[in-house]
Amino acid sequence: MSDRPKLVDYRNNGIKPQPTFSDAEMKRRQDAIRKLMAEHKMDAALFTSYHNICYLSDFLYCYFGRRYGLVINHLKTTSVTAAIDGGQPARRTFGDNVTYTDWEKTNYLHAVQNLTKGVKRLGIEFDHVNLDFRRDIEAALPGVELVDIAAPAMRLRMIKSVEEIEHITKMTRIADIGGAACVEAIAVGVPEHEVAIHSTSTMIREIAKVWPHAELMDTWTWFQSGFNTDGAHNPVTSRKIERGDILSLNCFPMVAGYYVALERTLFAEEASKEHTKLWEINCLVHDEGKKLLVPGNKCSDVAKQLNDIYRQHQLLQYRTFGYGHSFGVLCHYYGREGGLELREDCDTVLEPGMVVSMEPMIMVPEGRPGAGGYREHDILVITEDGNRNITGFPYGPEHLIVRK
Repeated sequence: MSDRPKLVDYRNNGIKPQPTFSDAEMKRRQDAIRKLMAEHKMDAALFTSYHNICYLSDFLYCYFGRRYGLVINHLKTTSVTAAIDGGQPARRTFGDNVTYTDWEKTNYLHAVQNLTKGVKRLGIEFDHVNLDFRRDIEAALPGVELVDIAAPAMRLRMIKSVEEIEHITKMTRIADIGGAACVEAIAVGVPEHEVAIHSTSTMIREIAKVWPHAELMDTWTWFQSGFNTDGAHNPVTSRKIERGDILSLNCFPMVAGYYVALERTLFAEEASKEHTKLWEINCLVHDEGKKLLVPGNKCSDVAKQLNDIYRQHQLLQYRTFGYGHSFGVLCHYYGREGGLELREDCDTVLEPGMVVSMEPMIMVPEGRPGAGGYREHDILVITEDGNRNITGFPYGPEHLIVRK
């Protein structure tokens, strides 16, 4: 048994940076959770996911095999963080902070015990806590009833505030800048990774100008060429661009845990007749899809209507995933507002304040005419009477056959 402390206090280690959102905005989010807790008769909630901790505290943790948490009761909000991070979590958290050491494996649970004394019903994220973690919580908090708070918390995140929409809009402009950097770097003989590096660096420099107090982390670009375009999330390789290649740019600026995207189909120097035909059909689906993103439309109905267009062109079998999804605090390695996706099995009704992408994709396998992956992607804000497209980058054969 170590005689070293279970907890340390790093709350005054450095000056708090300018937060991403106003105090009023952060209080609104935490108060919404407290209202949710009251409705479900919870005494407190322990959030453990990247997305909820970030959304509710403005602190985005670095997991690296350690546990993190955010305890919200009816009076106070406290982040629970690992000592390896020093005072950074305390500086970022909108609320209080408790830092645990790793001299003993149970020190995280000790911190949670201190913050949940007297709690009878505790909200946790069932979709994030694994079996080992849940067993540890149950052992540390005997007699406490664990209640799922993940789904209702997600529902709160799906409707964006005015500040969130402003933040996302600024980021979308930066994604457009990343797209222009991709086009600038594209040329026959250039490796994929060089295009991606140029795009990512350009976006990070712009983020540093727009948010001089932000943490610069996680912005990235996927750029694919030829058969590598067959998957929407395929990693960058060192494959060199060839004349006539189908190309796919995917620019993802990240600021304070918020993710936006710009995705486009391009061609190097020329596009064959069959490639152009398929590209134009995908752009048609993209255009028609954006018209459907209005209040009152059901996600599943949007997907079914767009399926009909692909079906008319005998292309539905080449569709590989849903037509779009919610934007906000999410990323490729954490979180997703799964209740707001444009898929046949999602019956969520679109509402003002939601931010949703339209991103149709078809993938024609190698060896067939027009082979490759085609994808266009815009981000739209659902308004009271329709939508507002905040993506400004051009698309289609008229604009993105890149000739150097």
